[in-house]
Amino acid sequence: MITQLRGKLIEIYPTNAVIDCNGVGYWVNISLNTFSTLEHEEAVTIFTHLIVREDAHLLYGFATKLEREIFQKLISVNGVGPASGMMMISTLSSKEIATAIASEDVKILQSVKGIGAKTAQRIIIDLKDKLDQNLILDINSGVVKNKSKNEALSALEVLGIPKKSAEKIMDKILQENPDAEVEFLVKETLKKI
Repeated sequence: MITQLRGKLIEIYPTNAVIDCNGVGYWVNISLNTFSTLEHEEAVTIFTHLIVREDAHLLYGFATKLEREIFQKLISVNGVGPASGMMMISTLSSKEIATAIASEDVKILQSVKGIGAKTAQRIIIDLKDKLDQNLILDINSGVVKNKSKNEALSALEVLGIPKKSAEKIMDKILQENPDAEVEFLVKETLKKI
C-alpha cells in the first residue's frame, strides 16, 4: 500500500493534486485543509491512503498523519464512504471532528453537507472509544480556547464577516496565542481580513 509520497508538486486544485515522485506523477485526492497547506509549496510530503476497488485505485492524500487517521476512522463507520470522509475533513479540521466525537456534539457533524442526524450519531457511537487518548486530552485542554473562539466567531458574524474566512485566520492566531481572549481574537482577526 502507498502510505506516503514525497516529491515535487506539479498541479494542485482544491480537490486533487499531482505529485511527481522520481518521474512518476501520482494523482491524489486531497481535502481543502490539505490544499491550504500545500498550495504554495514546491517540494511536498503527503500521507496517503489507498483504496482499491474493482473499477479503480483511489489515492487520498493528507498534510498530516492526524488528518489521515481521522479519515481512516471515518470511513470505517458504516455509511461513511471516502467522499463523505473527504467532505467532513474539508469542512471541519481534524481536531474539530475529534472534539465533536469526544463531546458527542451531533450538530457540528451535521453541519457537514451530506451528513444527517443518524450518520452523525453513528459516527459518534462507533468512534468515541477509538479516538487516540492523547488527542482527547489535548482537546479537553482546549475547551476554554474553543469557548473564546466560538464567542469571537459569533461577534464577527454579527459584524458581517463570513464565518469560514474568519475561522481560518483565527486558527492561525490561536496557534501563536493559545490562551487568547475573545476581545483579542476579534481585533486580530479584523486586522488580518
